[in-house]
Amino acid sequence: MPDSISKTGNMGMARRRVRRWMTREIAGTLLVAVVLIATSGRWDWAMGWLLVIIYAASFVAQAIILLLRNPDLLAERSIRINRDTKPWDRILLRLYGLISLATLTVAGLDLRSGRGPWLPFSVQLAGLAAAILGNALVTWAMAANTFFAFSVRLQKERGQSVIITGPYRFIRHPGYAGAILVALGTGLLLGSVWALIPAFISAALLGLRTELEDRTLRAELEKYAAYARKTRFRLLPRVW
Repeated sequence: MPDSISKTGNMGMARRRVRRWMTREIAGTLLVAVVLIATSGRWDWAMGWLLVIIYAASFVAQAIILLLRNPDLLAERSIRINRDTKPWDRILLRLYGLISLATLTVAGLDLRSGRGPWLPFSVQLAGLAAAILGNALVTWAMAANTFFAFSVRLQKERGQSVIITGPYRFIRHPGYAGAILVALGTGLLLGSVWALIPAFISAALLGLRTELEDRTLRAELEKYAAYARKTRFRLLPRVW
């Protein structure tokens, strides 16, 4: 009887955490829409709505795929900062959130002012493609990696091990590669030249986080160093 009660309690907690993750992702998507509308003063910003749709589609895809394949990961990702999250990651996560918000804000205010300069439509379409591809890569990485936590920490309680399937066959940090595409794609899609500044800063922060997490995994995760010798590139095959 005690074991069954314990299992029921754990299942109930997992469900609550999954609901928390879903609520947070919906709220995040709505926040993107609110910031874009509030800063631009417009409801008819086509590229802004495309960005909101991309965020919403990514959330729906992740929810469907992970609820079927790995609901425990959604429960894990419902907690942004854990007690054992690396101190440097606590800082980087907050900085990244603020700078990402700055990209939306700068683009919206630029549109409101009407001063520009603005990127060509073809470049905005390239940004759209990058944002879609980036979100797809992040979702693929999440589907392959049951330890795809929100913050950097060694998940001893979940028996963390090295993942070598899916996109991890080609690069060691496909989630960060996808997130960088999303960051840059967002700046390009919204069309504001000035918004590219925080967009590139976001990408640089993700590159720094990639390097720091890679060092952490080499030092603390068994067999990761051997995996790194075999899978040589962190973000981009034959480059880095």
